[in-house]
Amino acid sequence: MNRNRLIVGLLIAIVVAFLLSMFVYRGYKQATAFRPAPVTKHIVVAAAPLALGTRLTVENVRLMPWPEGEPLAGMFTRVEDCAGRALITAVAENEAILEPRLAALPSGAGLPATIPEGMRALSVAVNDVVAVAGFVQPGTMVDVLVTGSAGGGGSQITRTILEDVPVLAAGQKVEQDRDGKPQTVPVMTLLVTPQDADRLTMAASQGKIQLALRNTIDTKMVSPPPVLQAALFGGAAPPPKHSGVSKAPPPPPALYMIEVISGTKRENKSFPNNP
Repeated sequence: MNRNRLIVGLLIAIVVAFLLSMFVYRGYKQATAFRPAPVTKHIVVAAAPLALGTRLTVENVRLMPWPEGEPLAGMFTRVEDCAGRALITAVAENEAILEPRLAALPSGAGLPATIPEGMRALSVAVNDVVAVAGFVQPGTMVDVLVTGSAGGGGSQITRTILEDVPVLAAGQKVEQDRDGKPQTVPVMTLLVTPQDADRLTMAASQGKIQLALRNTIDTKMVSPPPVLQAALFGGAAPPPKHSGVSKAPPPPPALYMIEVISGTKRENKSFPNNP
């Protein structure tokens, strides 16, 4: 009897569990059936890795779906809106093409497109020492030092004339080596103001320039004092000069002479004349 009741109770539990699972499944199906599909639109992205200065064309960009509720500032939804413009920064594959990353349409392509309005790109000749053993590469920041004659008198002086200057190109390369390997090039192109371009040209033609590599996050202007050759290599102070006339030693003090008579013996004795 107890066994039959146990079997009946088990069957009832199985039926109830089945009905509950069917109820939950139907509720889930109805909820998903009425859920609206996410609204998307297309944005312009890079079809392949693109270097700085690359002009955008229909071949090197493409459209990619993007949620409409998550817009990106400066994004493009049509290829024709950005075609013909050049990149002022490198972009990776499938990275969105944004307005701040593009040069103005009349700027052209290549290095000229990367020069901000009001700035100048100036190239200077370098060797392996001046270029800090090849570690000065595009995107790094440098200080410019010059060594030359001061006032035409032959005395040498070293002075820092520019600080925190961006390097636009090393030779004809406008991108860093991905592995950070040094590159030996004969020319470096720096981004400077028109006034600094004049100073750098004068320094390169009248003296010897040296580049000092700095951390890209270190933007503090130090303005170190110039170093004079005489102060750097000068020795100890010379001894004081003496005149040709030597002083005569002071005369000895005068003495009193006294004659002393003792019996038949006479002798002279001297005593100092102390006033």
